Order: sequence, then C-alpha cells, then structure tokens
Amino acid sequence: MVNLQLIGLLGIITIILLVNMIKIIKEYERAVIFRLGRVLGKPKGPGVFVVIPIIDKIKIIDQRILTLDIPKQGIITRDNVTVDVDAVVYLKVMDPLDAVIKVQDYIVASSLISQTTLRDVIGQCDFDDILSKRDELNKRMKIILDEVTNPWGIKVNSVAIRDVAIPDVMQRAIAKQAEAEREKRSRIIISEGELQAAKNMAKAAESYSKDPAALRLRELQTWAEVAREKNLIIVTEMGSRGTSSDLGTVIGATKKIQQKSSNN
Repeated sequence: MVNLQLIGLLGIITIILLVNMIKIIKEYERAVIFRLGRVLGKPKGPGVFVVIPIIDKIKIIDQRILTLDIPKQGIITRDNVTVDVDAVVYLKVMDPLDAVIKVQDYIVASSLISQTTLRDVIGQCDFDDILSKRDELNKRMKIILDEVTNPWGIKVNSVAIRDVAIPDVMQRAIAKQAEAEREKRSRIIISEGELQAAKNMAKAAESYSKDPAALRLRELQTWAEVAREKNLIIVTEMGSRGTSSDLGTVIGATKKIQQKSSNN
C-alpha cells in the first residue's frame, strides 16, 4: 500500500516536472534562458524547447513592432512660444539578448528617452518650423533615438509628431497673419490685372490713333450697348458726308416698335 502511494506521488512529481520542462513560444517571440544566473547560449524559439525547472529562468521577448505613445509635453520653442506636443514612436527588438541584459526595462527606457528627445528637438526649433517642417523633425528624432537605443538591441522604425497645441492668443495671431497674407495675394492679383488692362488700353489707343474709322466704330458700338441696357434713344452727330450715322435713333425706333407690338 505504501509502495503504491509512493509510486503515485513520484508519478505526479514527474508529470509536474515534465510540464514545467517543456516550453512553447510563438512565432514572434524569443526566449532568453538564464541557467544559474548565466545566459544559456542564443535565444530560443519559436517552437518547443526544454528547460530545467528551478535552475533555469526564462525571459520572453516580443519581437513585433511596439508602439510607444509619448504623452503631451509642454515645451518652449527657440522663439519663446509655448506649445503642447505629443508623438508616437514605432520600434522593434532586433536582438532579444541585448534587450534583456543591457537595459533593465527596454520599454520604459525607450519611452523616457523618447520624451526627452521630443523636448530637445522641439526646443531647438522656431514655432514656424514645427508647423512647416514636421517631416524633417520626425526624421531628426528617429536618428537620435536610433543611436541611443541601438546598443539595447532596438531598432526605431519611425517617429511621428501627432498634434501641436498652441495657446488661444497664438491661434488668433496666426489667423490674422493668414488673413493678411490672403489680402496681400488679392491685392497683387488685382494690381497685375490693372497693369495688364493698362497695357491693353495703351495698345488699343495706339491702334485707334492710326485708324479714325475704327475709333468711330468703337464709339458707336459703345453707345449701342448703353442704349440697349438703359432703353434709351441716343442721337449722334451727322457724318461728314451728310449721311446720318445716328445709330442710336435706329435702336430707339426699334425699341418703340417692339413695345407697340407687345402692347397689341
């Protein structure tokens, strides 16, 4: 009876040991094994591997792209404008061994250095550069973070400044500046149009001075347009040959005939 109990106990212990010895990690994971405090070769995985319970300690590292959300930072720019800026950093563990043994917590360390880098980069820029050169600032932050995190076995894929919040006073100043810029462009367009019109009028005047008949024809055409718009009878001077050039009279008569027809 005692032997059976002992065998049963040993069987249970054996099952527990086997369960703890066999480890399975996913495709995107790697396992760094410490045996009696020392790193046991290269990281294991993916798949199944065996460890010695109690003696071996395992640290599992996720090698998927990690997203670090940098909270809003109150920063003073080089031209003394206070802005609230937040960003996001995308990074990946390339060397699980370095990520475990060279930094205590690579996620916390990467987040803190990202916040510091964001403040440093924004603080060295003018406010206008933050709005107009955001891609350049993102690249600069990526280069700095990559240099710092590379010894930790981490690769920074990209950095993106998401939002730049400014005080209400500065927003009103920017709106006024934009309105002034639009007014400036509008005045430039109008002046260019007036200049072109003046050039065209100068050319027309030169052409009419060489051809009086064309000038007279243009005058009659103008009077005709005025008569049609205002419903007027315009009497012009007699031609030099005694023939009537009273185009306005003809137009007026035509208007009267049209009115009588409509009344009938």
